[in-house]
Amino acid sequence: MAETKVIGGRSRSVRVVLNREKMEAYHIDPLMISRQINQSNKQLTSGDFNKNDEAISVKAGSFFESARELKNLVVGIQNGHPVFLKQVAEVTDGPELPETYVSFGYGMGKKEKLEKAPGDYPAVTISVAKRRGADAMRVSDQILDKIDHLRSELIPADVNVDISRNYGATASHKVGELLMHLLGAIVAVTFVVMLAMGWRGGLVVFISVPITFALTLFSYYFLDYTLNRITLFALVFVTGIVVDDSIIIAENMHRHFKINRMPPWQAAIRSIDEVGNPTILATFTVIAAVIPMVFVSGLMGPYMSPMPIGASIAMMLSLIIALVVTPWLGFRLLRHQDKKEDKPYKLEETRIYRLYKRSMIPLIDSKWKRWGFIGGVTVLLMGSMLLFALKVVTVKILPFDNKNEFQVVVDMPEGTTLERTAMVTKEIATYLKQDKLVSDYQTYVGTAAPINFNGLVRHYDLRRSDNVADIQVNLLPKGERDLQSHDIAKALRPEIHRIASRYNANVKVVEVPPGPPVLSTLVAEIYGPDRKTQIRIAEKVKTLLNNTENVVDVDWQMEDDQKEFFFNVDKEKAALAGISTEQLVGALNMGLHGREVSTLYDEDEYKQVGISLRLDEQQRSSIRDLEKLKLMSENGTMVPVGDIVNIEEKVKGKSIYRKNQKRVVYVTADVAGELESPVYAMLDVSERLKNIDLPEGYSLGEYYKGQPQKEDNYGLKWDGEWQITYEVFRDLGTAFAVVLVIIYMLIVGWFQNTRVPFVMMVAIPLSLVGIILGHMILGAFFTATSMIGMIALAGIMVRNSILLIDFVNLRLADNVPLKQAVIEAGAVRTIPILLTAGTVVIGAFVILFDPIFQGLAISLMGGTIASTFLTLILVPLIFYMTERKRYEKPSKSEEVERDDESKTKQV
Repeated sequence: MAETKVIGGRSRSVRVVLNREKMEAYHIDPLMISRQINQSNKQLTSGDFNKNDEAISVKAGSFFESARELKNLVVGIQNGHPVFLKQVAEVTDGPELPETYVSFGYGMGKKEKLEKAPGDYPAVTISVAKRRGADAMRVSDQILDKIDHLRSELIPADVNVDISRNYGATASHKVGELLMHLLGAIVAVTFVVMLAMGWRGGLVVFISVPITFALTLFSYYFLDYTLNRITLFALVFVTGIVVDDSIIIAENMHRHFKINRMPPWQAAIRSIDEVGNPTILATFTVIAAVIPMVFVSGLMGPYMSPMPIGASIAMMLSLIIALVVTPWLGFRLLRHQDKKEDKPYKLEETRIYRLYKRSMIPLIDSKWKRWGFIGGVTVLLMGSMLLFALKVVTVKILPFDNKNEFQVVVDMPEGTTLERTAMVTKEIATYLKQDKLVSDYQTYVGTAAPINFNGLVRHYDLRRSDNVADIQVNLLPKGERDLQSHDIAKALRPEIHRIASRYNANVKVVEVPPGPPVLSTLVAEIYGPDRKTQIRIAEKVKTLLNNTENVVDVDWQMEDDQKEFFFNVDKEKAALAGISTEQLVGALNMGLHGREVSTLYDEDEYKQVGISLRLDEQQRSSIRDLEKLKLMSENGTMVPVGDIVNIEEKVKGKSIYRKNQKRVVYVTADVAGELESPVYAMLDVSERLKNIDLPEGYSLGEYYKGQPQKEDNYGLKWDGEWQITYEVFRDLGTAFAVVLVIIYMLIVGWFQNTRVPFVMMVAIPLSLVGIILGHMILGAFFTATSMIGMIALAGIMVRNSILLIDFVNLRLADNVPLKQAVIEAGAVRTIPILLTAGTVVIGAFVILFDPIFQGLAISLMGGTIASTFLTLILVPLIFYMTERKRYEKPSKSEEVERDDESKTKQV
């Protein structure tokens, strides 16, 4: 355990409630009582002495062991008689006065428990945090076992213990869910291969997967990676990719065994020799597409880096297994599969060859059809990209995950009493408990709920004031409800705001962020040379956000005006009266706020019992009461506080925030509705910023990447989720550009041709058609995981192009005409390409319904489907167009066309 924290409840305390009139009568002030308690509550070992050859220890003084001893403490002398503490104060030993309220209640989601316990019950929350590196699931199980043990030994029968948050169980559920996704993907991929290559081919591919993943998990151990959602997701992500190498080799062996022109052993070697080198090159292109994502900076960097590292390791290991294990398995299993077939294998007689030839011949023979097809694909690509500009497909860093909890943060105006805040919080909680999807809730008034993921940046756990409160809302488990947690929060928000508006409260419905936590989804930082103008601009921006569609929970980090009285000491009067400023300040603090002056000794208590001094509540409820408090002067007279102070009423000073040493005013908001990305709200507000009035000679600059360097003008810096969105898409865009360069260099290095790589890389933009249309059809955001899928597809699609062009080159080397070589390459490579595409699609399908990774699944599925079918036609076609002058003589019709063109030019 790293930390155990107790929130709520009232500790034992010895309270000394001072009576002003009695203290005045006995010529005693609060400081005298405090000093006397401190001086009397002492014990010290004085030393020892020797007598009769024995060392005897001496201890002087004694501690207070009970409230009775404290009551009988002599705090002064009046007319030669002792004045006891009980004569000027009431001493009680019991719970301290409430400074916070914590309660627990059930919602309609747990109707049976709600019927047995229908109200809100005082509660104490114990939060336990694990050490870094400890297993969250194991720690939570040990804590639950300990609680069960304590029920029989320590916890009374009428005290109910409920688990309000168990992140160990959450982690276990997430890991279990991903493992099921992983297993489902492996089985589905194997089934697809079996349909095309029989059960023997499926078995060859299936065996390669657990070997690859076992070695990948072994490498995780040396990288000091824990088994968590991100590292497991890397395995789910590559499930459909790591089998590609084995599929290509196994399918080619299967085809050569069908041809049956040479002995099985030679056929196996020939098949591996035929696809081995392009398979190695293709694998390196996929790794090159993924690995640059390691260099994503900012908060998302550590969040994302295990994925490309794990995926790259898995793909490298899958290549080794495909070149070592798969050929051996293929030779053992696949050579026996087609022995019963008497008819010799002929490519020209296969259905795929006839269909592919029928599709390609018109495009190869007709110039107009070729360019018409290319133009149609280009229009389709441009049209799909236009969906971003039309906001049909919207951009967001990550969608909200489907959590089992959310938080309601209550901020009352400064100066609100604790009881008033508790009343408003209870009314909101009463509304929440009526929802059938709410299982239970906890309210924290005057304090904060235990820290959660949001607290890492928003620091809600540090809130301490009478005017603040938290409501931690727990929902039914995901399996017991149809609605996502984000939809539930959106549905509850309007009524919560209506309740809050009646009491002038600012209430925010806060969900657990799917990615790195930020101060708020939408943050506007106001900078400038004059603080008053800064505040006025911030107020205008706050109004603009309140009037912007899809923007909710608008707030700013600026306190409301709160009345404050200053007791300014008249130095001359105080000196003449024999009263010091320290005396006055200490007495007022002790009388009004209360002060713990010493502790009670009780060896049975697990924590020290404080002794606190404070005036009776009826004697500290007005300025007049405080003026009447009398202090003992140096000359022995009692001097009223009102005689030596000048009282001034002011507005309490407000907090000043600075960021990188620059003064800033924060305006925060959340986004909920049709367009839930902060980018669109920012653009909407940006158009109306020019309507803000500014002092003459000044302007309001807008900053998107970083805060203004100087403070001689006013500026608005957009932050929050936008900052992470900008950093992630900037870094991923840079990574994508690097990926293209690396892929180009790899292809040039292998094919020794500078034009061929461009032909192969035509497949990359084709994936955008399926990616964007897929997001539109499913109504999903284009997220960071969508971008990851798009980048990974760059390598996957180029892999297909490499397999096609490499086979064309093999056939050209056998003196086959270019036109025939192109058709044969497409026909031969269609099955392995469709199989690898199918495995990628099926591997991605298992995470399609995960809110966080849905964007990745859509990109892999939609991009693979669209790009695969377009690549099979477009890449061979463009290769034919670029290389036909080199390999073919022009036909008679083309010679006639050229002669006509030359005659026209001469005329």
